[in-house]
Parts: sequence; structure tokens; C-alpha cells
Amino acid sequence: MNYWLLKSEPSTFSFTDLKTSPKRQTHWDGVRNYQARNFIRDGMRKGDLAFFYHSSCADPAIAGIVRIVSAAYPDHTAFDASDKHYDASSEPANPRWYMVDVRYERAFERALTLRELKQYKATQLAELALLRRGNRLSVMPIDAKQWNFIIELARQHSQD
Repeated sequence: MNYWLLKSEPSTFSFTDLKTSPKRQTHWDGVRNYQARNFIRDGMRKGDLAFFYHSSCADPAIAGIVRIVSAAYPDHTAFDASDKHYDASSEPANPRWYMVDVRYERAFERALTLRELKQYKATQLAELALLRRGNRLSVMPIDAKQWNFIIELARQHSQD
């Protein structure tokens, strides 16, 4: 199993939006960065887990966990000229962009803020891509040690 962190601006699509989606599931579309696309296309597998991270907001934080419920497939929004994620150079016969389907698994009792995560930047989360300066990827891998540490941190914070 692989672990991931998926970023979304809550004003665009929030963890609550996912929870209230039909079947608590939707496609993760609109990724327009080649490295993030490669993670989706080449690394994500059905059954993988991901943190849902709210970015570009007053208090960025991990809100909860989602499950990847499909293999990667072409992002159809790239072919739709009326969609904000349209890419004229991406064609159905030769897609440039990919997406997966994600399903709501569970919310953290209390969101785990970026500020809280940074407290462990020099220790347990030293290699966490999210904490690296200038990292703006909307999809990034999380190793099992980081995943387990963050899960434990969220559990401890829910008992506060």
C-alpha cells in the first residue's frame, strides 16, 4: 500500500464537500503539474490511502483520510473547452493529464494544522515533502513512517 497527501483549497473543494458527495466519492481532477500527474498515473493504486489537506486558507491543515478507489485514468476535464481545467494540447487519444477516484474514509476529530506538523520538521517529519520550502505539489507521497506518525499525532490531539 502507498500513502499520499492530496491538497485542495477548501473554497474550491473541501473535505466536507467530499463527505457530502454521492457515495462520499468523487474524481480527483484538475491536476496540472507533471510531477503530481506522474504520482497519480504511475504511483497511485486502488486501495491506497491519502491525507486530505486544506491549503491556501487561513489555517492549512490535514482534515482527514481518503481512499483511492480507482486506478488512474485520463482526466476528462482536460478535453472540455468549457471546463476551467481545459488543456487544448491534451487529446483523448493521447491524454496528458490523469485522475483517480477518491472516497471519504474518516475525518480527524480535530484538523492537524501545518503549524503543528512543523513542530516535528527537524525530527519525525524531517523528510515530509509538505514541510519543504517551495513545495506546492497538490499530490505528494508520504512514507509509511510519516503516515503512522501523523496518524498517532492526530489520535493524541483528539484526546486533548
